Amino acid sequence: MEITTINAEALAKAFLAGAKNLEAKKEWINELNVFPVPDGDTGTNMSMTIMSAAREVSALEGLQMKTLAKAISSGSLRGARGNSGVILSQLFRGFAKVIGEYDEVTVQILSDAFQKAVETAYKAVMKPKEGTILTVARGMADRALEMADETDDLIVFCTAVIKEGDHVLGKTPDMLPVLKQAGVVDSGGQGLMQVMKGALDSLMGKEIDYEIVATDSKPADSGEGGTSYNLDAQAAQEIKFAYCTQFLIMLEKPVTTRQENEFKEYLETIGDSIVVVADDEIVKVHVHTNDPGLAMQRGLTYGSLTTIIIENMKLERDEKISALKEKEMQSAAAEMPGAPEAPAEPPKEMGFISVSIGEGINEIFTGLGVDCIIEGGQTMNPSTEDMLNAIERVNAKTIFILPNNKNIILAANQAASLVEDKEIIVIPTKTVPQGITALINYIPDSSPAENEERMNAEIGLVKTGQVTYAVRDTVIDDKEIKQDDYMGIGDSGILSVGRELEATVLDMAGQLIDEESAIVSIYYGEDVKEADASAIEEKLLAAHPDVEVEVHYGGQPIYYYVISVE
Repeated sequence: MEITTINAEALAKAFLAGAKNLEAKKEWINELNVFPVPDGDTGTNMSMTIMSAAREVSALEGLQMKTLAKAISSGSLRGARGNSGVILSQLFRGFAKVIGEYDEVTVQILSDAFQKAVETAYKAVMKPKEGTILTVARGMADRALEMADETDDLIVFCTAVIKEGDHVLGKTPDMLPVLKQAGVVDSGGQGLMQVMKGALDSLMGKEIDYEIVATDSKPADSGEGGTSYNLDAQAAQEIKFAYCTQFLIMLEKPVTTRQENEFKEYLETIGDSIVVVADDEIVKVHVHTNDPGLAMQRGLTYGSLTTIIIENMKLERDEKISALKEKEMQSAAAEMPGAPEAPAEPPKEMGFISVSIGEGINEIFTGLGVDCIIEGGQTMNPSTEDMLNAIERVNAKTIFILPNNKNIILAANQAASLVEDKEIIVIPTKTVPQGITALINYIPDSSPAENEERMNAEIGLVKTGQVTYAVRDTVIDDKEIKQDDYMGIGDSGILSVGRELEATVLDMAGQLIDEESAIVSIYYGEDVKEADASAIEEKLLAAHPDVEVEVHYGGQPIYYYVISVE
Protein backbone atom coordinates (compact mmCIF):
# COMPACT_ATOMS: atom_id res chain seq x y z
CA MET A 1 0.00 0.00 0.00
CA GLU A 2 1.52 3.31 -1.13
CA ILE A 3 0.34 6.66 0.21
CA THR A 4 1.89 9.84 -1.14
CA THR A 5 -0.47 12.43 0.38
CA ILE A 6 -2.76 12.62 3.38
CA ASN A 7 -5.55 15.15 3.87
CA ALA A 8 -6.76 16.81 7.05
CA GLU A 9 -9.22 14.03 7.86
CA ALA A 10 -6.58 11.32 7.60
CA LEU A 11 -4.07 13.34 9.61
CA ALA A 12 -6.67 14.02 12.32
CA LYS A 13 -7.33 10.29 12.60
CA ALA A 14 -3.59 9.61 12.82
CA PHE A 15 -3.25 12.17 15.61
CA LEU A 16 -6.19 10.72 17.53
CA ALA A 17 -4.78 7.22 17.12
CA GLY A 18 -1.44 8.40 18.48
CA ALA A 19 -3.20 10.01 21.44
CA LYS A 20 -5.21 6.88 22.20
CA ASN A 21 -2.10 4.69 22.00
CA LEU A 22 -0.23 6.93 24.43
CA GLU A 23 -3.18 6.97 26.81
CA ALA A 24 -3.36 3.16 26.74
CA LYS A 25 0.37 2.87 27.57
CA LYS A 26 0.61 5.67 30.16
CA GLU A 27 0.93 3.43 33.24
CA TRP A 28 3.69 1.41 31.58
CA ILE A 29 5.49 4.67 30.77
CA ASN A 30 5.01 5.87 34.37
CA GLU A 31 6.86 2.76 35.54
CA LEU A 32 9.92 3.81 33.51
CA ASN A 33 10.47 6.70 35.92
CA VAL A 34 14.12 6.63 37.03
CA PHE A 35 13.29 7.09 40.69
CA PRO A 36 11.07 4.23 41.91
CA VAL A 37 8.69 6.65 43.63
CA PRO A 38 4.94 6.02 43.87
CA ASP A 39 4.15 9.13 41.82
CA GLY A 40 6.04 8.53 38.58
CA ASP A 41 4.00 10.68 36.25
CA THR A 42 5.62 11.04 32.82
CA GLY A 43 3.04 8.86 31.11
CA THR A 44 0.17 10.59 32.88
CA ASN A 45 1.47 14.06 32.06
CA MET A 46 2.06 13.28 28.40
CA SER A 47 -1.30 11.54 28.09
CA MET A 48 -3.21 14.43 29.66
CA THR A 49 -1.34 16.87 27.41
CA ILE A 50 -2.15 15.09 24.16
CA MET A 51 -5.70 14.21 25.22
CA SER A 52 -6.39 17.91 25.74
CA ALA A 53 -5.49 18.43 22.09
CA ALA A 54 -7.34 15.28 21.02
CA ARG A 55 -10.59 16.58 22.51
CA GLU A 56 -10.23 19.78 20.48
CA VAL A 57 -9.46 17.81 17.32
CA SER A 58 -12.40 15.46 17.79
CA ALA A 59 -14.75 18.44 18.22
CA LEU A 60 -13.78 19.96 14.84
CA GLU A 61 -16.37 20.10 12.09
CA GLY A 62 -15.60 20.48 8.40
CA LEU A 63 -11.96 19.50 8.82
CA GLN A 64 -9.34 21.74 7.26
CA MET A 65 -5.60 21.51 7.76
CA LYS A 66 -5.39 25.03 9.17
CA THR A 67 -8.05 24.44 11.85
CA LEU A 68 -6.59 21.01 12.61
CA ALA A 69 -3.15 22.52 13.14
CA LYS A 70 -4.61 25.17 15.45
CA ALA A 71 -6.49 22.56 17.49
CA ILE A 72 -3.37 20.39 17.89
CA SER A 73 -1.21 23.37 18.86
CA SER A 74 -3.56 25.25 21.18
CA GLY A 75 -5.02 22.13 22.78
CA SER A 76 -1.66 20.65 23.68
CA LEU A 77 -0.24 24.03 24.69
CA ARG A 78 -3.00 24.74 27.21
CA GLY A 79 -3.20 21.17 28.42
CA ALA A 80 0.55 20.72 28.89
CA ARG A 81 1.55 19.18 32.23
CA GLY A 82 5.02 18.49 33.55
CA ASN A 83 8.27 18.90 31.68
CA SER A 84 7.55 15.98 29.36
CA GLY A 85 4.08 17.33 28.56
CA VAL A 86 5.38 20.83 27.87
CA ILE A 87 8.09 19.49 25.56
CA LEU A 88 5.51 17.34 23.79
CA SER A 89 3.28 20.39 23.34
CA GLN A 90 6.20 22.33 21.86
CA LEU A 91 6.90 19.50 19.42
CA PHE A 92 3.27 19.67 18.34
CA ARG A 93 3.41 23.45 18.17
CA GLY A 94 6.35 23.41 15.75
CA PHE A 95 4.80 20.56 13.76
CA ALA A 96 1.50 22.45 13.46
CA LYS A 97 3.19 25.63 12.22
CA VAL A 98 4.29 23.80 9.09
CA ILE A 99 1.31 21.59 8.30
CA GLY A 100 -1.15 24.45 8.79
CA GLU A 101 0.14 26.07 5.61
CA TYR A 102 -0.97 23.22 3.32
CA ASP A 103 -4.15 21.42 2.29
CA GLU A 104 -2.42 18.03 2.06
CA VAL A 105 0.73 16.63 3.60
CA THR A 106 3.50 14.93 1.62
CA VAL A 107 6.76 13.31 2.70
CA GLN A 108 8.62 16.60 2.18
CA ILE A 109 6.10 18.60 4.19
CA LEU A 110 6.15 16.01 6.96
CA SER A 111 9.94 16.13 7.04
CA ASP A 112 9.84 19.94 7.27
CA ALA A 113 7.29 19.67 10.07
CA PHE A 114 9.58 17.31 12.01
CA GLN A 115 12.48 19.77 11.67
CA LYS A 116 10.33 22.65 12.93
CA ALA A 117 8.99 20.53 15.79
CA VAL A 118 12.47 19.75 17.09
CA GLU A 119 13.67 23.33 16.63
CA THR A 120 10.69 24.68 18.59
CA ALA A 121 11.04 22.15 21.42
CA TYR A 122 14.78 22.73 21.89
CA LYS A 123 14.21 26.50 22.07
CA ALA A 124 11.63 26.03 24.81
CA VAL A 125 14.06 24.26 27.15
CA MET A 126 16.68 26.48 28.77
CA LYS A 127 19.24 23.70 29.22
CA PRO A 128 18.37 20.82 26.87
CA LYS A 129 19.61 17.48 28.16
CA GLU A 130 20.53 14.68 25.79
CA GLY A 131 19.22 11.19 26.40
CA THR A 132 15.66 12.50 26.72
CA ILE A 133 12.54 12.96 24.59
CA LEU A 134 14.38 15.77 22.80
CA THR A 135 17.12 13.42 21.64
CA VAL A 136 14.59 10.87 20.40
CA ALA A 137 12.68 13.58 18.51
CA ARG A 138 15.86 14.93 16.94
CA GLY A 139 16.92 11.44 15.86
CA MET A 140 13.62 10.98 14.06
CA ALA A 141 13.83 14.44 12.48
CA ASP A 142 17.34 13.69 11.17
CA ARG A 143 16.13 10.41 9.67
CA ALA A 144 13.10 12.20 8.18
CA LEU A 145 15.45 14.59 6.39
CA GLU A 146 17.31 11.64 4.86
CA MET A 147 14.14 9.75 3.91
CA ALA A 148 12.64 12.79 2.17
CA ASP A 149 15.30 12.32 -0.54
CA GLU A 150 14.68 8.59 -0.82
CA THR A 151 10.91 8.06 -1.05
CA ASP A 152 7.55 9.72 -1.64
CA ASP A 153 5.69 6.94 0.15
CA LEU A 154 4.49 8.14 3.55
CA ILE A 155 4.24 4.59 4.92
CA VAL A 156 7.85 3.81 4.00
CA PHE A 157 8.90 7.20 5.31
CA CYS A 158 7.12 6.90 8.66
CA THR A 159 8.25 3.29 9.17
CA ALA A 160 11.89 4.28 8.73
CA VAL A 161 11.54 7.34 10.98
CA ILE A 162 9.94 5.28 13.76
CA LYS A 163 12.59 2.59 13.45
CA GLU A 164 15.23 5.28 13.97
CA GLY A 165 13.31 6.66 16.93
CA ASP A 166 13.32 3.24 18.59
CA HIS A 167 17.05 2.93 17.89
CA VAL A 168 17.81 6.31 19.52
CA LEU A 169 15.50 5.50 22.44
CA GLY A 170 17.44 2.29 23.04
CA LYS A 171 20.64 4.34 23.26
CA THR A 172 19.33 6.82 25.87
CA PRO A 173 20.78 4.78 28.77
CA ASP A 174 24.23 5.28 27.22
CA MET A 175 23.66 9.05 27.22
CA LEU A 176 22.30 9.31 30.77
CA PRO A 177 24.08 7.06 33.28
CA VAL A 178 21.15 7.35 35.68
CA LEU A 179 18.97 5.57 33.10
CA LYS A 180 21.50 2.78 32.68
CA GLN A 181 21.83 2.34 36.43
CA ALA A 182 18.05 2.15 36.81
CA GLY A 183 17.77 -0.25 33.86
CA VAL A 184 15.26 1.85 31.91
CA VAL A 185 15.06 3.93 28.74
CA ASP A 186 13.88 7.54 28.83
CA SER A 187 10.19 7.59 29.69
CA GLY A 188 9.44 10.78 27.73
CA GLY A 189 11.08 9.34 24.62
CA GLN A 190 9.06 6.15 25.03
CA GLY A 191 5.88 8.21 25.28
CA LEU A 192 6.71 10.01 22.04
CA MET A 193 7.30 6.68 20.31
CA GLN A 194 3.85 5.45 21.35
CA VAL A 195 2.30 8.53 19.72
CA MET A 196 4.21 7.85 16.50
CA LYS A 197 3.34 4.17 16.44
CA GLY A 198 -0.34 4.82 17.01
CA ALA A 199 -0.36 7.35 14.18
CA LEU A 200 1.33 4.89 11.80
CA ASP A 201 -1.24 2.22 12.67
CA SER A 202 -3.93 4.64 11.53
CA LEU A 203 -2.17 5.44 8.25
CA MET A 204 -1.83 1.74 7.55
CA GLY A 205 -5.57 1.28 7.92
CA LYS A 206 -5.64 -0.73 11.14
CA GLU A 207 -8.94 -0.85 12.98
CA ILE A 208 -8.85 1.82 15.69
CA ASP A 209 -11.44 3.32 18.02
CA TYR A 210 -11.09 7.05 17.34
CA GLU A 211 -13.70 8.16 19.88
CA ILE A 212 -12.37 10.68 22.39
CA VAL A 213 -14.47 10.87 25.53
CA ALA A 214 -14.88 14.40 26.87
CA THR A 215 -13.80 14.48 30.49
CA ASP A 216 -13.88 17.09 33.21
CA SER A 217 -10.26 17.63 34.19
CA LYS A 218 -11.15 19.67 37.27
CA PRO A 219 -10.89 17.89 40.62
CA ALA A 220 -14.10 16.98 42.37
CA ASP A 221 -15.49 19.48 44.86
CA SER A 222 -13.28 22.26 43.62
CA GLY A 223 -13.73 25.55 41.90
CA GLU A 224 -12.80 26.24 38.32
CA GLY A 225 -9.18 25.80 37.43
CA GLY A 226 -8.58 23.26 40.18
CA THR A 227 -8.47 25.67 43.12
CA SER A 228 -10.45 24.49 46.14
CA TYR A 229 -13.41 26.62 47.10
CA ASN A 230 -15.49 24.57 49.52
CA LEU A 231 -17.64 27.36 50.93
CA ASP A 232 -19.30 25.32 53.66
CA ALA A 233 -15.95 24.03 54.90
CA GLN A 234 -14.45 27.52 54.90
CA ALA A 235 -17.43 28.93 56.78
CA ALA A 236 -17.16 26.22 59.44
CA GLN A 237 -13.39 26.55 59.81
CA GLU A 238 -12.36 27.89 63.18
CA ILE A 239 -9.87 30.76 63.15
CA LYS A 240 -8.10 30.70 66.51
CA PHE A 241 -6.10 33.88 65.93
CA ALA A 242 -7.92 36.62 64.06
CA TYR A 243 -5.18 39.00 62.90
CA CYS A 244 -2.50 38.24 60.33
CA THR A 245 0.22 40.64 61.45
CA GLN A 246 3.29 41.51 59.40
CA PHE A 247 5.91 44.19 59.90
CA LEU A 248 9.57 44.99 59.40
CA ILE A 249 11.88 45.99 62.23
CA MET A 250 14.60 48.44 61.21
CA LEU A 251 17.27 47.31 63.67
CA GLU A 252 19.21 49.75 65.83
CA LYS A 253 21.90 47.06 66.05
CA PRO A 254 22.10 43.45 64.81
CA VAL A 255 20.18 40.93 66.91
CA THR A 256 21.90 37.85 68.28
CA THR A 257 20.66 34.33 67.63
CA ARG A 258 19.55 34.21 71.27
CA GLN A 259 17.53 37.42 70.91
CA GLU A 260 15.92 36.11 67.71
CA ASN A 261 14.95 32.86 69.44
CA GLU A 262 13.60 34.74 72.48
CA PHE A 263 11.47 36.90 70.17
CA LYS A 264 10.09 33.80 68.46
CA GLU A 265 9.36 32.16 71.81
CA TYR A 266 7.46 35.26 72.90
CA LEU A 267 5.42 35.32 69.70
CA GLU A 268 4.52 31.66 70.28
CA THR A 269 2.85 32.69 73.53
CA ILE A 270 0.51 35.10 71.72
CA GLY A 271 -0.08 33.41 68.35
CA ASP A 272 0.93 30.92 65.67
CA SER A 273 2.11 30.78 62.02
CA ILE A 274 5.24 32.55 63.16
CA VAL A 275 7.97 33.57 60.77
CA VAL A 276 10.92 35.67 61.92
CA VAL A 277 13.76 36.29 59.46
CA ALA A 278 16.63 38.51 60.54
CA ASP A 279 19.72 39.98 58.93
CA ASP A 280 22.05 42.71 60.15
CA GLU A 281 19.64 45.56 59.40
CA ILE A 282 16.08 44.21 59.12
CA VAL A 283 13.86 41.64 60.81
CA LYS A 284 10.78 40.48 58.93
CA VAL A 285 7.97 39.34 61.21
CA HIS A 286 4.81 37.37 60.45
CA VAL A 287 2.42 36.12 63.14
CA HIS A 288 -1.24 35.23 63.51
CA THR A 289 -2.42 36.68 66.82
CA ASN A 290 -5.41 38.17 68.62
CA ASP A 291 -3.37 41.15 69.82
CA PRO A 292 -1.11 42.66 67.11
CA GLY A 293 -0.11 45.43 69.52
CA LEU A 294 1.76 43.00 71.76
CA ALA A 295 3.81 41.71 68.84
CA MET A 296 4.66 45.23 67.70
CA GLN A 297 5.51 46.42 71.21
CA ARG A 298 8.03 43.63 71.57
CA GLY A 299 9.37 44.43 68.09
CA LEU A 300 9.94 48.05 69.13
CA THR A 301 12.47 46.89 71.71
CA TYR A 302 14.80 46.02 68.81
CA GLY A 303 14.27 49.03 66.57
CA SER A 304 11.69 51.06 64.63
CA LEU A 305 8.79 49.48 62.75
CA THR A 306 7.84 49.92 59.12
CA THR A 307 5.64 48.25 56.47
CA ILE A 308 3.01 47.28 59.02
CA ILE A 309 0.19 45.13 57.63
CA ILE A 310 -2.64 43.87 59.85
CA GLU A 311 -5.42 41.85 58.27
CA ASN A 312 -8.52 40.55 60.01
CA MET A 313 -8.60 36.94 58.80
CA LYS A 314 -12.08 36.27 60.16
CA LEU A 315 -13.42 39.28 58.31
CA GLU A 316 -11.44 38.38 55.20
CA ARG A 317 -12.79 34.83 55.30
CA ASP A 318 -16.37 36.05 55.67
CA GLU A 319 -15.89 38.61 52.90
CA LYS A 320 -14.27 36.00 50.65
CA ILE A 321 -17.12 33.56 51.19
CA SER A 322 -19.62 36.35 50.63
CA ALA A 323 -17.82 37.43 47.46
CA LEU A 324 -17.67 33.89 46.14
CA LYS A 325 -21.36 33.36 46.82
CA GLU A 326 -22.08 36.69 45.16
CA LYS A 327 -19.93 35.62 42.20
CA GLU A 328 -21.97 32.43 41.91
CA MET A 329 -25.16 34.50 41.94
CA GLN A 330 -23.72 36.92 39.39
CA SER A 331 -22.69 34.03 37.16
CA ALA A 332 -26.21 32.70 37.29
CA ALA A 333 -27.65 36.15 36.66
CA ALA A 334 -25.21 36.79 33.82
CA GLU A 335 -26.80 33.95 31.90
CA MET A 336 -30.06 35.93 31.82
CA PRO A 337 -30.61 38.20 28.81
CA GLY A 338 -29.72 41.85 29.37
CA ALA A 339 -27.79 41.23 32.60
CA PRO A 340 -25.56 44.23 33.53
CA GLU A 341 -21.82 43.73 33.92
CA ALA A 342 -20.39 44.00 37.45
CA PRO A 343 -17.93 46.87 37.97
CA ALA A 344 -14.31 45.72 38.03
CA GLU A 345 -12.23 46.13 41.20
CA PRO A 346 -8.98 48.08 40.70
CA PRO A 347 -6.00 45.69 40.53
CA LYS A 348 -3.46 45.62 43.33
CA GLU A 349 0.22 46.00 42.50
CA MET A 350 1.44 42.46 43.18
CA GLY A 351 -0.17 39.07 43.73
CA PHE A 352 0.89 35.46 44.22
CA ILE A 353 -0.05 32.07 42.80
CA SER A 354 1.39 28.97 44.43
CA VAL A 355 1.19 25.29 43.57
CA SER A 356 0.60 23.33 46.74
CA ILE A 357 -0.78 20.09 48.08
CA GLY A 358 -1.69 19.16 51.63
CA GLU A 359 -4.00 20.95 54.04
CA GLY A 360 -1.23 22.21 56.31
CA ILE A 361 0.99 23.45 53.50
CA ASN A 362 -1.98 25.15 51.86
CA GLU A 363 -2.64 27.03 55.13
CA ILE A 364 1.00 28.10 55.37
CA PHE A 365 0.93 29.54 51.85
CA THR A 366 -2.38 31.27 52.47
CA GLY A 367 -1.04 32.75 55.70
CA LEU A 368 1.97 34.11 53.82
CA GLY A 369 -0.27 36.02 51.42
CA VAL A 370 -0.83 33.72 48.44
CA ASP A 371 -3.89 34.87 46.49
CA CYS A 372 -4.56 31.64 44.64
CA ILE A 373 -3.46 28.10 45.38
CA ILE A 374 -3.41 25.56 42.57
CA GLU A 375 -3.90 22.10 44.00
CA GLY A 376 -1.17 19.85 42.70
CA GLY A 377 2.48 19.02 42.91
CA GLN A 378 4.51 15.90 42.32
CA THR A 379 1.42 13.68 42.42
CA MET A 380 -0.49 15.79 39.89
CA ASN A 381 1.24 18.43 37.81
CA PRO A 382 -1.07 21.37 36.99
CA SER A 383 -1.48 22.18 33.33
CA THR A 384 -0.66 25.40 31.52
CA GLU A 385 -4.40 26.06 31.39
CA ASP A 386 -4.67 25.65 35.18
CA MET A 387 -2.02 28.36 35.44
CA LEU A 388 -3.86 30.62 33.01
CA ASN A 389 -7.12 30.21 34.92
CA ALA A 390 -5.39 31.13 38.16
CA ILE A 391 -3.74 34.16 36.55
CA GLU A 392 -7.14 35.33 35.36
CA ARG A 393 -8.56 35.10 38.88
CA VAL A 394 -5.78 37.09 40.58
CA ASN A 395 -6.54 40.79 40.21
CA ALA A 396 -3.02 42.20 40.24
CA LYS A 397 -0.77 44.06 37.82
CA THR A 398 2.19 41.79 38.56
CA ILE A 399 1.74 38.15 39.53
CA PHE A 400 4.44 35.92 40.94
CA ILE A 401 4.02 32.19 40.28
CA LEU A 402 5.66 29.67 42.62
CA PRO A 403 5.67 26.24 40.90
CA ASN A 404 7.32 24.54 43.90
CA ASN A 405 8.29 21.57 41.75
CA LYS A 406 10.93 21.29 39.03
CA ASN A 407 8.44 19.45 36.84
CA ILE A 408 5.99 22.37 36.87
CA ILE A 409 8.34 25.26 36.04
CA LEU A 410 8.07 24.80 32.26
CA ALA A 411 4.25 24.84 32.40
CA ALA A 412 4.38 28.04 34.48
CA ASN A 413 6.78 29.66 32.00
CA GLN A 414 4.57 28.59 29.12
CA ALA A 415 1.54 30.16 30.80
CA ALA A 416 3.50 33.36 31.44
CA SER A 417 4.38 33.61 27.75
CA LEU A 418 0.69 33.50 26.81
CA VAL A 419 -0.40 36.40 29.07
CA GLU A 420 -0.32 39.93 27.70
CA ASP A 421 -2.39 42.05 30.10
CA LYS A 422 -0.41 41.32 33.29
CA GLU A 423 3.26 41.00 34.16
CA ILE A 424 3.94 37.39 35.14
CA ILE A 425 7.10 36.51 37.03
CA VAL A 426 7.89 32.84 37.56
CA ILE A 427 10.13 32.23 40.56
CA PRO A 428 11.68 28.84 39.71
CA THR A 429 10.99 27.19 43.06
CA LYS A 430 11.62 23.45 42.84
CA THR A 431 10.27 22.51 46.26
CA VAL A 432 7.64 23.66 48.73
CA PRO A 433 10.30 24.94 51.20
CA GLN A 434 11.76 27.10 48.44
CA GLY A 435 8.29 28.53 47.80
CA ILE A 436 7.86 29.36 51.49
CA THR A 437 11.29 31.00 51.59
CA ALA A 438 10.44 33.09 48.52
CA LEU A 439 7.30 34.43 50.19
CA ILE A 440 9.06 35.15 53.46
CA ASN A 441 11.55 37.32 51.58
CA TYR A 442 8.88 39.28 49.69
CA ILE A 443 8.78 42.95 50.71
CA PRO A 444 5.64 44.86 49.61
CA ASP A 445 7.43 48.20 49.35
CA SER A 446 10.02 46.82 46.92
CA SER A 447 9.48 46.78 43.17
CA PRO A 448 8.61 43.53 41.34
CA ALA A 449 12.14 43.39 39.91
CA GLU A 450 13.72 43.86 43.36
CA ASN A 451 11.49 41.18 44.85
CA GLU A 452 12.27 38.81 42.01
CA GLU A 453 16.00 39.29 42.51
CA ARG A 454 15.73 38.83 46.28
CA MET A 455 13.53 35.74 46.09
CA ASN A 456 15.71 34.09 43.45
CA ALA A 457 18.77 34.66 45.60
CA GLU A 458 17.17 33.29 48.76
CA ILE A 459 15.66 30.10 47.29
CA GLY A 460 19.14 29.09 46.19
CA LEU A 461 20.12 28.84 49.86
CA VAL A 462 17.43 26.27 50.70
CA LYS A 463 18.25 22.55 50.79
CA THR A 464 15.31 20.16 50.63
CA GLY A 465 14.88 16.48 51.43
CA GLN A 466 11.73 14.41 50.88
CA VAL A 467 10.96 10.94 52.19
CA THR A 468 8.73 8.44 50.40
CA TYR A 469 8.79 4.71 49.60
CA ALA A 470 10.03 2.66 46.63
CA VAL A 471 7.57 0.98 44.27
CA ARG A 472 10.11 -1.41 42.70
CA ASP A 473 13.59 -2.83 43.06
CA THR A 474 16.34 -0.82 41.38
CA VAL A 475 19.81 0.69 41.78
CA ILE A 476 20.10 4.51 41.84
CA ASP A 477 23.12 6.65 42.79
CA ASP A 478 24.95 3.39 43.64
CA LYS A 479 22.28 2.59 46.21
CA GLU A 480 20.49 -0.74 46.04
CA ILE A 481 16.79 -0.15 46.61
CA LYS A 482 14.16 -2.80 47.32
CA GLN A 483 10.42 -2.41 46.86
CA ASP A 484 8.81 -0.74 49.92
CA ASP A 485 12.14 0.65 51.17
CA TYR A 486 11.99 4.20 52.50
CA MET A 487 13.96 6.70 50.44
CA GLY A 488 15.26 10.14 51.38
CA ILE A 489 15.53 12.17 48.18
CA GLY A 490 17.61 15.35 48.12
CA ASP A 491 17.84 18.15 45.57
CA SER A 492 20.15 16.18 43.30
CA GLY A 493 19.56 12.52 44.10
CA ILE A 494 18.79 9.85 46.68
CA LEU A 495 20.53 10.49 49.98
CA SER A 496 19.32 7.64 52.17
CA VAL A 497 17.59 4.27 51.88
CA GLY A 498 16.32 2.08 54.70
CA ARG A 499 13.69 -0.25 56.06
CA GLU A 500 12.91 2.02 59.04
CA LEU A 501 11.23 5.38 58.40
CA GLU A 502 12.73 7.34 61.30
CA ALA A 503 16.27 6.13 60.65
CA THR A 504 15.95 7.04 56.97
CA VAL A 505 14.70 10.53 57.82
CA LEU A 506 17.50 11.16 60.32
CA ASP A 507 20.14 9.88 57.90
CA MET A 508 18.84 12.17 55.16
CA ALA A 509 18.60 15.19 57.46
CA GLY A 510 22.11 14.55 58.76
CA GLN A 511 23.45 14.80 55.21
CA LEU A 512 21.60 18.07 54.61
CA ILE A 513 22.74 19.79 57.81
CA ASP A 514 26.23 21.30 57.89
CA GLU A 515 28.10 23.84 60.05
CA GLU A 516 26.43 26.76 58.25
CA SER A 517 22.89 25.46 58.81
CA ALA A 518 20.70 27.50 61.14
CA ILE A 519 17.08 26.39 60.69
CA VAL A 520 15.58 22.97 59.96
CA SER A 521 11.87 22.88 59.11
CA ILE A 522 9.99 19.58 59.18
CA TYR A 523 6.67 19.26 57.33
CA TYR A 524 5.03 15.95 58.15
CA GLY A 525 2.54 14.31 55.82
CA GLU A 526 -0.98 12.99 56.11
CA ASP A 527 0.21 9.49 57.05
CA VAL A 528 2.47 10.64 59.89
CA LYS A 529 1.52 11.15 63.53
CA GLU A 530 2.52 14.41 65.21
CA ALA A 531 4.23 12.45 68.00
CA ASP A 532 6.48 10.70 65.47
CA ALA A 533 7.45 14.04 63.92
CA SER A 534 8.19 15.45 67.38
CA ALA A 535 10.42 12.46 68.14
CA ILE A 536 12.46 13.23 65.02
CA GLU A 537 12.65 16.88 66.10
CA GLU A 538 14.10 15.86 69.49
CA LYS A 539 16.70 13.57 67.94
CA LEU A 540 17.78 16.23 65.43
CA LEU A 541 18.16 18.78 68.25
CA ALA A 542 20.23 16.30 70.25
CA ALA A 543 22.46 15.55 67.26
CA HIS A 544 22.69 19.17 66.08
CA PRO A 545 22.35 21.48 69.12
CA ASP A 546 23.37 24.58 67.14
CA VAL A 547 20.38 24.49 64.78
CA GLU A 548 16.78 25.49 65.39
CA VAL A 549 14.20 22.85 64.46
CA GLU A 550 10.58 23.70 63.59
CA VAL A 551 7.79 21.15 63.05
CA HIS A 552 4.73 21.90 60.91
CA TYR A 553 1.79 19.80 59.80
CA GLY A 554 1.99 19.63 56.01
CA GLY A 555 -0.66 17.04 55.29
CA GLN A 556 0.98 16.16 51.95
CA PRO A 557 0.24 12.73 50.44
CA ILE A 558 2.83 10.10 49.51
CA TYR A 559 5.78 12.01 51.03
CA TYR A 560 5.99 11.21 54.76
CA TYR A 561 8.30 14.13 55.43
CA VAL A 562 9.49 17.21 53.58
CA ILE A 563 12.49 18.77 55.33
CA SER A 564 14.21 22.04 54.54
CA VAL A 565 17.58 23.21 55.80
CA GLU A 566 18.67 26.85 55.64
